Amino acid sequence: MSRTRKKKLRFSRQTHPGSQPGLVVVDPAAQQPTITAFAYGQTSCERREITDLDVIPGLLQRHAVTWINVDGLGDAAAIQRLGKLFNLHPLALEDAVNVHQRPKVDEYPGHLFIVTRFIHLNHELASEQMSIFLGKNFVLTFQEETRPGDPFDPIRTRLLSDKDVFTKHGADYLAYRLLDAIVDSYFPVLEHYGEKIDESEASLLNKHHQVHLSSIHSMKQDLLQLRRALWPTRDMLYSLLRDKQELIEDSTRVYFRDCYDHTVQLVDLLEIYRELSSDLRDLYLSSMSNRMNEIMKVLTMFSTLFIPLTFIAGVYGMNFNTDHPLNMPELRSPYGYVATMGAMGLISSGMLVYFVRKGWIGSSWFKKEQENISTPKA
Repeated sequence: MSRTRKKKLRFSRQTHPGSQPGLVVVDPAAQQPTITAFAYGQTSCERREITDLDVIPGLLQRHAVTWINVDGLGDAAAIQRLGKLFNLHPLALEDAVNVHQRPKVDEYPGHLFIVTRFIHLNHELASEQMSIFLGKNFVLTFQEETRPGDPFDPIRTRLLSDKDVFTKHGADYLAYRLLDAIVDSYFPVLEHYGEKIDESEASLLNKHHQVHLSSIHSMKQDLLQLRRALWPTRDMLYSLLRDKQELIEDSTRVYFRDCYDHTVQLVDLLEIYRELSSDLRDLYLSSMSNRMNEIMKVLTMFSTLFIPLTFIAGVYGMNFNTDHPLNMPELRSPYGYVATMGAMGLISSGMLVYFVRKGWIGSSWFKKEQENISTPKA
């Protein structure tokens, strides 16, 4: 028995209609924030777990670029405090804690606010909002929760092992690397669904397939969720390329263009998989219809074979007076029963041979036997 999943398609906004714009209201069930800082310059790279937000101004002064990563959105006071330290716009902070935003980029005085979505697979497809604030010498990121193996882990490792790659550029290059890591994380997810589509198609072509319509429908829902994340992400990156941003240097814009190309490839691949999943549904319905037709054909053949037999049995089962010689004289014959059964067998065999020769039943087997008979053995 297949199990169906209930997907959460609705989002609950924390602020009520008519509330003051820029109000930071967090979800009571959200994780308490864990703040990590990576600060680097030409000569050093420092990693710190932040428990006191007052140390952040010192990091900004000592290093050329400071990356503050916040895992968890359950502390409104800490988020507002970070907003004051980095002079962030209240509307951007409001969007950072309301995690139903579509990917976008907003320009504010002194910083850019970028929203994207991180897609990952555990037991099912899940989407998480990633908020990135880009300033002249800082990058501030917000994640919904701490997740081992998130797309930023390779960047953290690279910062500690080979910081020279980052020190040649500014904070805009770090923002690019973060966005590129998120975009590249879509490829394994799409590869997973590509393999799943191939397996489902191969199984559907098998006569005894175990594919259920609910699994195909679930796959289509997952691909739709991916589409809702990928298309706005492509538009967001195109906006970064199209509009002249003071915080993004021309040398870094080339890298953003490469990231945009990746999203174009992902969108093309996604649309192909969505069409294939629709074809899978049609193939499933067609295979089920063919199986039903095969079953009905077999049942019809059996019914047809027994129709004349039922007629004969019904005729000789009538209670007529057998004393008169014209009333069913074969009933008095000592060979009447054997002759009747033989006639019934001949009729059934003749009909079966006729069905086979017409190709209505067992035509492939019959043709194979005919070829074996007509082909001489070596």
